[in-house]
Amino acid sequence: MKITFPHIGNSYIPIKALFDDLGVETIVPPKCSKKTLELGTKYAPELICLPLKINLGNYIESIEKGADTIVITGGCGPCRFGYYSEIQKEILKDLGYDVDVIALEAPEGDRLEFLRRVSKIANTKNIIKISKSLKNAVSILKKLNRLEEIVLKTRPYEINENEVDNLYNHFISKLENSTGSKEMIIHLDKVLKMMDKIPLDRNREVLKVGIVGEIYTVIEDFSNFDIGKKLNRMGVEVHKSLSTGEWITEMLLFRSLGMSKEMEIWEAAKPYVKTCIGGHARETVGNTVLYSRRGYDGVVQLMPFTCMPEIVAMSLMPSIQSDNNIPVLSLIIDEMTGEAGYLTRLEAFIDLLRNRKEKQQYKELSS
Repeated sequence: MKITFPHIGNSYIPIKALFDDLGVETIVPPKCSKKTLELGTKYAPELICLPLKINLGNYIESIEKGADTIVITGGCGPCRFGYYSEIQKEILKDLGYDVDVIALEAPEGDRLEFLRRVSKIANTKNIIKISKSLKNAVSILKKLNRLEEIVLKTRPYEINENEVDNLYNHFISKLENSTGSKEMIIHLDKVLKMMDKIPLDRNREVLKVGIVGEIYTVIEDFSNFDIGKKLNRMGVEVHKSLSTGEWITEMLLFRSLGMSKEMEIWEAAKPYVKTCIGGHARETVGNTVLYSRRGYDGVVQLMPFTCMPEIVAMSLMPSIQSDNNIPVLSLIIDEMTGEAGYLTRLEAFIDLLRNRKEKQQYKELSS
């Protein structure tokens, strides 16, 4: 068995660590590229959302490298993500690819059932080994998320240009060439300490922008044209409201115990959305409100074209902006999106935020 999986941000690193520890061979899909998108777009339904097209391209590239089994998380509810595994299975079958597609449904209140599903893939009934491997993989994922968060927060303040990027890229390369969780955790602990020692100029005038929206387009930098880095280069500190580490912890731990860390977000969204409407739309609304309360200068909403939950969230944004006094830029992305036009909209939005902040500072000084 040679397992592959979708590419979403840096999640391929802890997934590889998990299967390394379980003794299962993996074929890590090549990083998302124009070729990946072209492959997926060629064979996917025209009006399906962008993440499915990129994922399909990931699978085809991995199959060509020898993968025979695809593992994907499952889902249910209004978002079409729940249909991904079945649609992709049929497309790959029509293309003549003989592969197994295994959907790991999130356990609603039953973590043991999830462990049993993983044991089938790993071909072992050693639940203790599986639990330990999963725990280490989640630890790696959370450390990676922490590293990415630090990069997006510190890059605008760095004194020596590209120092943050050079250190980050060096250690990502080390992680890619590592085998097993133990080696990866050592590298991550080292780079997190080194990040704290990078010289920064905290006196710079920097804006703060929050990123909300559909989880894939928020996390996967290929799909969003590396928006975090682009904003950092414009003198903007960035925080992404979603991460794979938080999502997995929420689904595997807190919800299985009948709890949720998202109660604060849902409470903030209540005046506009009182229940789940699919995907992360309720979180998009709630996090936008929370970013306003926390003093952020603006919010960018990212969504794939035809994403039904995020279209609902976008329709609420005018009211949210007015009620909470925070500007929001909604960006819809698909395979036809041009980077130049995308960048122009971002630059105009940041100019608006900067002018708005300067006017506010002037009013405060005058009074």
